[in-house]
Amino acid sequence: MSQYGAIDAAARAVARRMLRSLRGGRITIVDGAAREQFGAPGDLDATLHVLHPSLWRRALGGGGVGFAEAYVDGLWDSDDIVPVLRVLARNIDRLNRVLRNPLTRVRTLTAPLDRFRAPDEATDRRNIHAHYDLGDEFFKLFLDPTMAYSCAVFERPDMSLEEASVAKFDNLCTALGLTRDSHLLEIGTGWGGLAVHAARRYGCRVTTTTISERQFAYAQDLVRREELQGRVEVLREHYRDLRGTYSHLVSVEMIEAVDWRLYDEFFATIQRLLRPDGVAALQAIVVDDREFERSKRWKDFIKRYIFPGGCLPSVAEMLHTTRRATDLSLVHLRDIGPHYALTLRHWRNALDAHAEQVRALGHDERFLRTWRYYFAYCEAGFAERRISDVQVLFARPGWRAQPWAVRDAQSAAAVPDLHAFTGLYKTTLS
Repeated sequence: MSQYGAIDAAARAVARRMLRSLRGGRITIVDGAAREQFGAPGDLDATLHVLHPSLWRRALGGGGVGFAEAYVDGLWDSDDIVPVLRVLARNIDRLNRVLRNPLTRVRTLTAPLDRFRAPDEATDRRNIHAHYDLGDEFFKLFLDPTMAYSCAVFERPDMSLEEASVAKFDNLCTALGLTRDSHLLEIGTGWGGLAVHAARRYGCRVTTTTISERQFAYAQDLVRREELQGRVEVLREHYRDLRGTYSHLVSVEMIEAVDWRLYDEFFATIQRLLRPDGVAALQAIVVDDREFERSKRWKDFIKRYIFPGGCLPSVAEMLHTTRRATDLSLVHLRDIGPHYALTLRHWRNALDAHAEQVRALGHDERFLRTWRYYFAYCEAGFAERRISDVQVLFARPGWRAQPWAVRDAQSAAAVPDLHAFTGLYKTTLS
């Protein structure tokens, strides 16, 4: 057992009392030569190694953020931190009742003050730069060759990540009904994979925009390499500043960078940019409808260390907004959340496999642990359905085409049994 001072020993005693109430899995705590098990055997069996006695004080004082920071600082570790986080996620309501101490309450009260006003365009650009402009070479170490940094769709259990990313592209393009006569607007270029795929496979024109300097340069170069200059135009403009009208619009996991106070403007912009018979496909990471009011104000680990300014919408909030601020109607919704757990496991394994290359790029061990925790934290969230991912179609009143339903009826492979992937997730990619 580690050498505990009086304060750390007291924190450890409180933590042990909390852990005795665990349900839905078992965590084995290894503290020096001591091993203690909490919870009961089940589908999750996790092991946590205590590396420093201040772990419990940090976790109790900072709640979930404190526990994450303790991992990043090397106070604890695990052979696989995902099962640890999944067991804790299953007990989060019970643990939060104990963790509502003065420090975490101060964080809760001050979090809204950090973002009293909705961000302007300059703030949006700084937030995007903080994450997406870390460097293409870094992202290449864990993304597949399409450079898709969003949930893939594994339509077959034996799909590679690249194949699943292309399947996601095709899901969205097919749902939109793209043809050679379409003019597709993409809000949030990423590294250009979807724009190039849509132009190459469906023959449509594509206008795509980003406010990331690195992604703008990469996407422009990709379009040149693919010889699609006449079909794909890459812009470096904020979505608020876009002009023109388009037959189709797509935005993949970009709404998470939109502040909740700007949802009216975001969806009104989508309406403005679409023809009267236009249709938009959004892929969005979402929180449970009942959690939106709390989560939009609370700065968790992701908002503090990964996506500054981020905000996950809920399906209900998107529907409230489109009803209030636009003439858009929801015509189809597909939940692909279980696929994100698999996608994140791919990314985390690739990051670990290329740890030396990450260090060679100038990043330290703390950076590596931050990103490993980020992937694991999100993987656990999707696996336990604390968050999910949806593909939705919003149509203007003049739209008369058919959504996914036609393709789904024609191809069973287009609608995988997502529940089957829950079991697959436990045994694949390990």
